[in-house]
Amino acid sequence: MHNFSRFIIISSFFLTLFFGCQSEPIVVDILIQNGTIYNGVDTNSQKVSIGILVDKIVFIGNEKGKLIEAKKTIDAAGLIVCPGFIDPHTHSDRELKIPEKSHNLPFLMQGVTTVVAGNDGNSFFPTKDFKALYEKHGIGTNAVLLAGHGTIRKLVVGRTNRKATEEEMKNMESLVQKEMDAGAFGLTTGLFYAPGSYGDTDEIIALAKVVAKNNGIYDSHIRDEGSYSIGLKGAIEEAIEIGRQAKLPIHIAHIKCLGVDVWNQSKDIIELIEEARKEGIDVTADQYPYDASATGLQAATVPRWAESGGKDSLFLRYNQAQLRDKILKETKENITRRGGPDKLLFVQTDDSMYVGKNLKEVAQILQLPAEAAVYTVLKDRGVRVASFNMTQNDIYNFMKQPWVVTGSDGNSGHPRKYGSFPRKYHKYVQQEKVISLPVFINGSTSKTAEILKIPNRGKLQEGYIADVIIFNPKTFKDIADYTNAFENATGLEFSIINGKLSVEDGKFTDQLNGRVLTK
Repeated sequence: MHNFSRFIIISSFFLTLFFGCQSEPIVVDILIQNGTIYNGVDTNSQKVSIGILVDKIVFIGNEKGKLIEAKKTIDAAGLIVCPGFIDPHTHSDRELKIPEKSHNLPFLMQGVTTVVAGNDGNSFFPTKDFKALYEKHGIGTNAVLLAGHGTIRKLVVGRTNRKATEEEMKNMESLVQKEMDAGAFGLTTGLFYAPGSYGDTDEIIALAKVVAKNNGIYDSHIRDEGSYSIGLKGAIEEAIEIGRQAKLPIHIAHIKCLGVDVWNQSKDIIELIEEARKEGIDVTADQYPYDASATGLQAATVPRWAESGGKDSLFLRYNQAQLRDKILKETKENITRRGGPDKLLFVQTDDSMYVGKNLKEVAQILQLPAEAAVYTVLKDRGVRVASFNMTQNDIYNFMKQPWVVTGSDGNSGHPRKYGSFPRKYHKYVQQEKVISLPVFINGSTSKTAEILKIPNRGKLQEGYIADVIIFNPKTFKDIADYTNAFENATGLEFSIINGKLSVEDGKFTDQLNGRVLTK
């Protein structure tokens, strides 16, 4: 009897132990298996599975000993799995507001799951209305919205080149606060462009202080990327001073050395930024992987003082004999800064006969000097140009910095809108080996999320929102170029945004799974 009782006790113990070890099944909507996993933070890959339920990552690990029930399983063998890319500088809001284009396909097919919009000081105002619009018709990627200084200045002060009055400053500060209240992540400036260029440093500091009170960021297309006004170094110093005085993080948009006058200054600029970071000023930047920028022909060539008041005012001045010679002289100097008229390629204009030709060729057609051809072309149309004005040495130097992340500055007419992220992978990781694969992934995901202060995104981590992409390391590359800038990238096999499939087996699912993120 004693032995029998002992047997019962021992048997009960082992039965309890056995059944206690049988954990509840993990139920997921999507299970990703067999992929090479980069989590957006570490430098090593992992061979683990990822489980997604609703919009969150609920499991990352080895399936051994686990019971997982999945509605859909993705076999990612031979593929790379990582967080969705976050693009800190785009002009995608121009498409997001149009229901037929709000899928944001050029960015989506690059592996981008979140775009920032409203950059270069030019935002759609007010934020609350456009947030409501995007939510009403749906968007293909997540969107982070910024408040544009140029937009707000134009509303309050107008297009005139003058200092804002005390009352106007109060009005602008109030509008910035309203934009922050509506969910904007920060303030963006385009200090190279009118009317943003008419605001002085003190004006920007005052507005940045409003943003700082709301724990936002300051993003800037700096006042000069070449030698137009205060020079590249002076513009970087101004940005740093804004961060110093307003006590907020500053982010330099599409960092570059633009034009022959400043080529090979990247080393000096990097040292300047490193010193500021040692001082405790949070300075970061983004970069697109191309040697040509893109902008309006007017912005690239026309003196800022001449366009004060807008395009009509520009041509009123141009038609005055006493001002025309001065305008043409300074326009010629600006063209030279860009490397000459043959370095300005027309990529978008109302007159298709000019697309694909450079300014030198257009001037020859018009039988005019290049500087005069600018005004003949601009009189009745808008023109966007690709400006070949950078050197590989500077591109390499900036790309290697741990505080520089990937961005596209994506806008119509330039291949970067369709190819920035896969180009950086294919050209600078795979072919030229300027940076490693983990550095590319981390600098396109978690680091960008940290800069923008986006919570719970940018990493493959349990509890984080499920923005996940899966791409083929052999075929992920850009197709768009300067002669055909409207070709989607290849090699993206799957894109999961907020837990839902947006790209499956390389094809858009027609599902608008994006959200407008708010501060």
